Amino acid sequence: MPRCTNCHTKWNQRDIWRLGFSNNGRDCPVCGKRQYISSESQRIMTIGFWSVLFILIFPFAIKLSDQDEPLW
Repeated sequence: MPRCTNCHTKWNQRDIWRLGFSNNGRDCPVCGKRQYISSESQRIMTIGFWSVLFILIFPFAIKLSDQDEPLW
């Protein structure tokens, strides 16, 4: 499970799914620091067929970033 880059708190699955559907990132439920999906995780999610498989492992494979990184 991913951890906040600021306070290192593990995020629960519900918060990870909310982050996945958010365009502007989400605040950490503990420290309040805005977190985004890392560009590495975003690239993996955009690879067509693999993205379907990725949905199953999404909560365990996602990495967080404290910056809004561009996809490429």
